Amino acid sequence: MCELNKNYQMLADAIIMQAVKDYRNSDCTQVQNSIENFFRSEYFAAICELDGERLIKRLRQERMIKNV
Repeated sequence: MCELNKNYQMLADAIIMQAVKDYRNSDCTQVQNSIENFFRSEYFAAICELDGERLIKRLRQERMIKNV
C-alpha cells in the first residue's frame, strides 16, 4: 500500500473510531441516531469495509449490557 493510501486509511479509521466513541459516550438519542445514520451512509461504506448495520447492532447490545 502506498504511503498516501495508508494515510487516508488511517484518517478513515480515526473517523470511524471517533464515531464509535461518541456513540458509546452519548446518552442523547438524537446524537445516537445521527451516528447510526452515518454508519448507514454511502460515505461510511466508501471509507471502510465494515457492515454498518452489524456495527449498530453490536453497539446497541453493548448499551443494553451496560444498562443492566
